[in-house]
Amino acid sequence: MKQIKTIGSFGAGLVVGVLTIGISVQGEVKPNGLFSDGAVLQQRIKLPVWGTASDQEKVTVKFQNQTVTTTAKHGRWMLYLKPLKAGGPFVMTIAGENTLTITNILVGEVWLCSGQSNMEMPLAATTNASEAMAAAGDPQLHLFTVSHQASDEPMAQESGTWSEATPGSAKYFSAVGYFFGRDLRRTLKVPIGLIHSSVGGTPAEAWTAHSVLEANPKLNQILERQAQAIRDFDPAKAEAQYETNVAEAKAEGKDISKVQPIKSPALTFGRPSGLYNAMIAPLQPFAIAGVIWYQGESNNGRAQEYQTLFPALIYSWRKAWGEGRFPFLFVQIAPQREMTPEIREAQLLTWQKVPRTAMAVITDVGEENNIHPTRKEPVGSRLALAALAIAYGEKVEYSGPVYKSMKVKDNLAVISFSHIGGGLVAKGDELKGFTIAGEDGKFVDATAKIDRQKVIVSSPLVAKPVAVRYGWANAPDINLFNEQGLPATPFRTDVR
Repeated sequence: MKQIKTIGSFGAGLVVGVLTIGISVQGEVKPNGLFSDGAVLQQRIKLPVWGTASDQEKVTVKFQNQTVTTTAKHGRWMLYLKPLKAGGPFVMTIAGENTLTITNILVGEVWLCSGQSNMEMPLAATTNASEAMAAAGDPQLHLFTVSHQASDEPMAQESGTWSEATPGSAKYFSAVGYFFGRDLRRTLKVPIGLIHSSVGGTPAEAWTAHSVLEANPKLNQILERQAQAIRDFDPAKAEAQYETNVAEAKAEGKDISKVQPIKSPALTFGRPSGLYNAMIAPLQPFAIAGVIWYQGESNNGRAQEYQTLFPALIYSWRKAWGEGRFPFLFVQIAPQREMTPEIREAQLLTWQKVPRTAMAVITDVGEENNIHPTRKEPVGSRLALAALAIAYGEKVEYSGPVYKSMKVKDNLAVISFSHIGGGLVAKGDELKGFTIAGEDGKFVDATAKIDRQKVIVSSPLVAKPVAVRYGWANAPDINLFNEQGLPATPFRTDVR
């Protein structure tokens, strides 16, 4: 690169600014930020490598025994490596006008970890955090966290760094992601790369492409609501409310630095497609094994809409990645006093309707008064079980009992389940959490008993059962499991 001499600080600033633009246009070869020291690349799949360079510049990538060359067009380049075998560390060189050397690259399994605050919760904030962090050293488990940002247009470049899992790096990484990756490492015995991209308090539409929301009649109402919210926003009222909030914080002796200004809906992290554009689009089409997802709290109250929105998100991500139907594994919302059963049902229906998905049920690790339950190890471990079954074809039971059908015999409702594993189990003396209704549609508490592989539900108040519900409450107290120790998902036979 040429050395530039300038005279005077003001003049230097002008010259440097102009030359920086010139270099961007002329373009040194630069890969997407995911291709950096410590990266983990997906094995056994055609592997895209891409970045920026001068228009028409020849770009050559050398990795293991492969050498591939392409030509940059409109400042961008992309090429593909043939499928790789697990192993490492390896070195990659990327050459054009300049040459870059990327070291400590591993090849194994790469998973994207996304969602809202329960995915974002760091290992340091969880139950038994000290012990988990102390055991976190693993040079074959690498972590990458995407920085928080939102954009109204898709972004192309991802900046960040990979790090080996150590007590220090795992401390602030997604706890669910870490436990998931740890368990995969123990079973698969290959390098694991985890890309963490989540933001607390965000709805699913923020993670969905604008074109998807716009094209679906059931979803474009989200864009209409957003447009109306922007029109209704009054900066003067927002400023006045902010000043009121600051005054109240002062009067209560609280830290006023934690009082946030009220943003326009056009600027929030939760705005439709904002996080997809800034925190998902730049990752595409980095080769991945699949996605783990923990989100839905911010769509509570819009469960009917979520039945359409969530599957649309999954389909759109798969289409954008161009890998086909990669596994998409997600966590059902935990019991909590504000979380309705309808949002869990929307997630259950998504699992049942969308191929190559799975749902980790965590009814046994929720906290009635805490939207952020701290027991994250079972969550990550159950997602890992699902990955072993769905992504890797292992013959393991990865789910607790799931409602399959109901038959009525006299005054008894006989419930059949899938995913019974080694058998149905009541944790405790008797099954609880079942209700039953007759033709009047009024649900009453029911007696439920396990009879071999079925559950028999009844009540002396219901002579002719029509419907049964299980765990149908915001924070249900329920105890149906299979012998593998996995809890049954809440359900209603009168699904809507």
